[in-house]
Order: sequence, then structure tokens, then C-alpha cells
Amino acid sequence: MQLEVVVRSLTVSGTATLLAASWSVPLAYFLVKSRSSRVLIPLLEGLVGVPTVLIGLLLYMLLSSKGPLGPLRLLYTPQAIAVGQSILITPLITSVSYRVLTHSWGRYGELALSLGADEVEAMRLVLSESLPGLLGAVIMGFSRALGELGIALMVGGNIKGYTRVMTTAIALEVSKGEFELATWLGIFLVGIIALISLSLRFLGVKDDRTP
Repeated sequence: MQLEVVVRSLTVSGTATLLAASWSVPLAYFLVKSRSSRVLIPLLEGLVGVPTVLIGLLLYMLLSSKGPLGPLRLLYTPQAIAVGQSILITPLITSVSYRVLTHSWGRYGELALSLGADEVEAMRLVLSESLPGLLGAVIMGFSRALGELGIALMVGGNIKGYTRVMTTAIALEVSKGEFELATWLGIFLVGIIALISLSLRFLGVKDDRTP
């Protein structure tokens, strides 16, 4: 049963991370070239610490039977958790990616343009040189998604065999007084996050969280 919970946690949070990265990295690149970054980046950095229960509450209101998205019947599903987690980590991935891409653009992008490269070629060069740092941003987002509780509990419902993930399982075991099992689940959760980071380093991917 616990293996099922672990696999579901990795699947849901992995899906959320892929979703968030698919729009966060392009948004970060756009902001590097835009003056609106002076307003949007501080805003996104401020949203990094938004309470997960707040996002969970807003999603619950949208997805409930009386909400505007109620007909989609996504409430208390793994998909709802993934959507909520992707929203949660979007500011984090975008703001870290922005710092990485800003550094690479100043170092490589402007040089490429001055040497006759077009915008597409310069973008490819910047993204290639920024890859380690961008992967680091994605890792941070995945870790944040994997360890969150509020969204998973409020829009997932902690349904056994369906929406129960590691964090909600830990909360459940604590409420039952099963502190030993909750502790082991917590250790395993931290271990997964550490293993991912160490594996990427072993493969030669530098986790450049800052440029």
C-alpha cells in the first residue's frame, strides 16, 4: 500500500512539474527580453511563498459542484492535485529560470546577436548554456510539489487507493497516533528528493540554482 502511495506521489508531482516547466521556462525567457520583468519578477518572487492551503481553497471553490469548473468533475482526483501543484510551483520555476537566463543572455545571447546570429539561433544558444541551471529550477519545483500538503488534501481528499499521496498519508498517520510510520514516510520522502539531486550530480548535471 505504501509503495502505491509513493508511486502516485511521484507521478502526480512529476506531472505537475512538467506542466509548470512547459510554461514557466518560456515565460522566464520572455521576461528576460521584456521591460515588464521589473514588475512581474518581484511579484512572482513574492508568490513563491504563498500558502498551499490558499491555492487549495481557491481550486476547491472553482472545482466544487457549485463552482464554474464543477462540470469537469476534477475535484478529488489526481488530476486536480497535479493542476494545483503546477500552479504552486510556477512562480518558483519562473523566477529561478529568469535569473539563470538573464545571466546566460548577457554572456552569450548579446554576443551571438553581435556576431550575426538571428533571434532563434541566439535563443537556442542561451537555452543550451542555461540547461544545467534550468534543470536545477525544475528540480526545486519538483521538490516543492512533492512536499506540499494543503493542495493534495483539499482538492485530492486523501482517498485511499486513488488520491492519497505521501504527505497526506503522513498527516493521516499522525492523526491516528502512528508516529513511527509517519516518521518513516517522512524520511523516505526526504530521501527521494535527495536521491534525485544526487543522481543528477552523478550524471554530470550541475544544479545551478543561481547564475
